[in-house]
Amino acid sequence: MKSKTELIRVVKSPEGTVSLDLTGKAPGRGAYICRSAECLKKARKTRRFERGFKMKLPDDVYDRMEEALSERGNRGQAGTES
Repeated sequence: MKSKTELIRVVKSPEGTVSLDLTGKAPGRGAYICRSAECLKKARKTRRFERGFKMKLPDDVYDRMEEALSERGNRGQAGTES
């Protein structure tokens, strides 16, 4: 178990679109995932979001989430280099 501040929210909007909610405030049904690409890969393999959202997710949705996670990680690491 982790606190919400350590997780990223994935949201299914009322229109049925699934995306990362980096603000944590988007309307819709939410699910949480840790901030690593490895967690996303595990969730994809076990279809956790599909069960939680009760819908089939196209591969491009997972691909976009993976890109957003990697971009977020790269921005976070840029400030830590000395």
